[in-house]
Amino acid sequence: MASESKPVRRDEGNVIARVGASLTRWSMKYMPDPSIFAVVLTLIAFVLGIVVARQTPMQMVQNWYKGLWELLAFAMQMCLIIITGSAVAEAPIAKKGIRKLAGIAKSGKQAAWLVTFVSVLASFLHWGLSLIVGALLAKELAKELRIKKIPFEYGLIAAGAYVGQMTWQGMLSSSIGLLIATPGHFLEDQIGVIPISQYMFNPMNIIITIALLVLPPIFAGMLHPKEEHVSPLEKTAIEMIELESESVDEMPENPSVGDRLNHSRILAYALALMGVVYIVYHFATKGFDLDINMVNAIFLFAGIIMHGNIANYIRAVKNGIGGVSGIVFQFPLYAGIMGMIKYSGLVDILATGLVSISTPFTFPLWTFISASIVNLFVPSGGGQWAVQGPIAVQSAMMMNADIIKTALAVGYGNTWTNMFQPFWAIALLGVTGLKAKDIMGYTTAIMLMSGLIFILGVLFLPV
Repeated sequence: MASESKPVRRDEGNVIARVGASLTRWSMKYMPDPSIFAVVLTLIAFVLGIVVARQTPMQMVQNWYKGLWELLAFAMQMCLIIITGSAVAEAPIAKKGIRKLAGIAKSGKQAAWLVTFVSVLASFLHWGLSLIVGALLAKELAKELRIKKIPFEYGLIAAGAYVGQMTWQGMLSSSIGLLIATPGHFLEDQIGVIPISQYMFNPMNIIITIALLVLPPIFAGMLHPKEEHVSPLEKTAIEMIELESESVDEMPENPSVGDRLNHSRILAYALALMGVVYIVYHFATKGFDLDINMVNAIFLFAGIIMHGNIANYIRAVKNGIGGVSGIVFQFPLYAGIMGMIKYSGLVDILATGLVSISTPFTFPLWTFISASIVNLFVPSGGGQWAVQGPIAVQSAMMMNADIIKTALAVGYGNTWTNMFQPFWAIALLGVTGLKAKDIMGYTTAIMLMSGLIFILGVLFLPV
């Protein structure tokens, strides 16, 4: 099994895994923190505005500052998506279910398939939930397989837990889909409000979603090396596997009035009841009308119910806070980039450039490819839409292309290269005790295979 045994040469794996490992070594050696990319993109947009859009440096500074604070509400919504999803996954009842699920796998290959399947399935509900559930399941699978002395490749299992970050942009927690379904979004003047049902339930997205649920888990299982080739576990990984996280804040032996209020089920359930009543009312009167705020409300009140009192819920929230630090810093920068592109006229120039290399048939493909590249620099669905959304929408209008297909192509590109960008893996790595280099080779291999699903889908499937 993967344990503290003698070192095993990692290059004894298959060709795809070796290629992925090489790409990972390059990424870990040369790729800086994603926040640096946001800064570099800011400077690139600044220079492009001067050189291409013929703006003065002072005009570009003014454009930048004008946009800097335009996405504060959206940034808070994105923070809550991470925190509320994480809190649900940290609930005792959720953890109990994860432990039972981990007992299903009887081999390392089955474990790789199982964690990838669960991660993808959970991503259709909530991408933050997928990340935390996947990480906890990977850890529990490793624990179960170690106890049973079954060989397993821990890096591959953890990579499977990350695959959900490639598959969520077409479903319920899609930041792009939810944003364009929210009244007052920043592109409403151009495209109006598009219901999430139209974004999700169209032939292209349904077929791509089914393919993503079926194929990547199978591929993850195929990537598992033979028993004699599994990699040994490092000490930090073993410590994290054996560590039991605390998600319950116990009542003190001699509780004060404040302690009793903190742990009061009545207060927690009364608050949750108000939320549930409104959610039921909302769907009863408006049908399947889902936006970012409603998704956050559902997971907020579900988490409170699952934790049973406010003290336990706040503890879970604190555990998830670390995952939003990148958003807090980077979203104002993305907004500033959006301001420079929008107010300088760069959006029209860039849109014209994209249209010039596209035909009506290839436009969705070029949109997908450009989004895949931009995601390496702006690893956030919401942040990327702020930067690329105006360009994509303007280009689509010039090409008379379908707006929903264009938005989905941006979303697919945004999530596809997450498998080559470890920004969102920080929380997973913290839970599993691994390093990015341990998983990125496998995620890159899965990314290459899944690229065919996206490319064929955006080229040939209708919306």
